[in-house]
Amino acid sequence: MSKREGDGGGRKRKTESVQKTDYSINTSSLLIAAFKVFQQELDTKHDKYERLVKLSRDITIESKRTIFLLHRVTSVPNVEEVLNEADVKLDAVRQKVGQIAEELRGEDLYQFHKAFTSGVQEYVEAVSFHHFIKHRTLISLEEINARLVFMRHEKMDTKVGAEVLWPGTCVLTFQVTHTDYLLGVADLTGELMRMCISSVGNGDMDTPFELSNFLREIHDGFSYIGNTGPYEVSKKLHTLRQSLSKVEDACYTLKVRGSEIPKHMLADVFSSRTALMDQDEGVP
Repeated sequence: MSKREGDGGGRKRKTESVQKTDYSINTSSLLIAAFKVFQQELDTKHDKYERLVKLSRDITIESKRTIFLLHRVTSVPNVEEVLNEADVKLDAVRQKVGQIAEELRGEDLYQFHKAFTSGVQEYVEAVSFHHFIKHRTLISLEEINARLVFMRHEKMDTKVGAEVLWPGTCVLTFQVTHTDYLLGVADLTGELMRMCISSVGNGDMDTPFELSNFLREIHDGFSYIGNTGPYEVSKKLHTLRQSLSKVEDACYTLKVRGSEIPKHMLADVFSSRTALMDQDEGVP
């Protein structure tokens, strides 16, 4: 037998002599039991996060529908009817916010904040738009949070000789954060700009100047915050300035050329000017 064959046979015998390692898992191990607990906690957290995302999506959709409804106030004779219908829609949205409050019971709000922040911002935008049309002022954060108090009925177990179920009442509150409030108010300026153009198209020459003063006050308030506020707020400031610029341009046109252009053509003039401004600013 050659040397090479001898070496090969030795390696083969050595390989065969290696014992197989047992990789079976001991399910009764304390470490495995601990990881199962962690798995259950993570699954519960992920399920809650997904439910909050769905609720936020529903709140966003219903809030947008309310905003579209409120834009009709510039073209209908009975404004109160539109406001009352918007009240009903906003009450339905609040019930969705109440479901978020139930999901967050005993939880850290900021741990799940990203899941529902977009819906809350849209709700703030709808509520503030409704409040402005009704009162011509900006709703405060305290007023918004005061409406987000919910009564929930639940059962409590008490044992006195035997188990008895007594009905209990639980009070849940949801607090809109300062960042969500500021971002919602910043988005409100875009709706006020659209309301300005619609008002001019319907022959209302006073509302644009009123909106211009109101938007200028909001802009001044955001300017005081500057770079000290959240990053998202500084990004919204650019859009706010665009909305204010469009409203001021509309007021300038009304003041300087209002007597030259027929009222029924003013809306077309503003629409074309707004489209040109968007094109210059790179807005799609």
